[in-house]
Amino acid sequence: MSSGDSHVEEERTLDPRLGSSDPDELSLRPRRLGEFIGQDRLKANLDVAIQAARVRREALDHVLLYGPPGLGKTTLSHVCATEMEASLRATSGPAIERPGDLAAILTNLEPGSVLFIDEIHRLSRIVEEILYPAMEDYTLDLVIGKGPSARTMRLPLPRFTLVGATTRAGLISSPLRDRFGIQCYLDFYSADDLATIVTRSAAIMSIEITPEGSAAIGARSRGTPRIANRLLRRCRDYAQVRGEGQIDPDAVTETMAMLGIDHLGLDEFDRRYLTIIGGKYGGGPVGIETLAAALGEERDTIEDMCEPYLLQLGYLQRTPRGRCITTSAYSHLGLPTPRSACAAIQNGLFDAEGTARDGDLDVC
Repeated sequence: MSSGDSHVEEERTLDPRLGSSDPDELSLRPRRLGEFIGQDRLKANLDVAIQAARVRREALDHVLLYGPPGLGKTTLSHVCATEMEASLRATSGPAIERPGDLAAILTNLEPGSVLFIDEIHRLSRIVEEILYPAMEDYTLDLVIGKGPSARTMRLPLPRFTLVGATTRAGLISSPLRDRFGIQCYLDFYSADDLATIVTRSAAIMSIEITPEGSAAIGARSRGTPRIANRLLRRCRDYAQVRGEGQIDPDAVTETMAMLGIDHLGLDEFDRRYLTIIGGKYGGGPVGIETLAAALGEERDTIEDMCEPYLLQLGYLQRTPRGRCITTSAYSHLGLPTPRSACAAIQNGLFDAEGTARDGDLDVC
């Protein structure tokens, strides 16, 4: 891991991944589907599937949860286990290194239990091969011995539910993905849902907050509950030390100013990213490797932590020729919009493959 990546992991407040600055996240997680805020369509589909499985007294179909980090995939796995009144066994893809590791987990499951595998896209292909018959036929195929004396043993497994979570569904192999009966995408949350989450978390943490304060935090939380709870803790610290103990819009504004976070939830890293494209490269297109070098960060860090929210805001475009920023991003940064490749893309001067049409393009 590079020093730049380590810096982001340790210090960036808006990192959507679970970090050491989230000590009480477990206590804030909802335990029932009715307590889960947001993702209404997903909840409705899961509720039907869970109730049907309980009526039939069967294990829930295998569930794949995918989407950006910090949106509640792990929480939903615990909710599924609670609603099914089943035990939960949690692990991660990188932790299952050998087929024997997976076999040990599967043979110790109870009937109807939930096996949660985080980062399931990082399972090795050898381990996946063991998982296929376990998911379809609830059997475990083991090879005993080596060479001509080797033999195959098939062990029956109790019916269980596999809940897989990933931030990169495209990296999951098709045979594995097709074995999930329920596939749920978690999208970014609305500002209203995030305000409701902040109000709920404040009540659990015994923090005094006004409705306007909750709305101000929700608007800056980048559509991510984990970030909303983290900002809530930082606002609590400010209100206790420099305020009157209550989180109101003024306390939120002062806290965000100290953290370098603007009213849309963009921090210094986001602004530097946009400024490099807009200021140094005329709005783009710029290759992701070039941006990674200019920012001193890993490519995966930029793609996972920075770009999804900028794409949602409409400040960034991904084209076959590279990244470019939109006129809205120029307006937010307070920079004049140049006649550039980015403007040409917005005006339709590039075709679907990213090739300039009719030569009508002034590249800076």
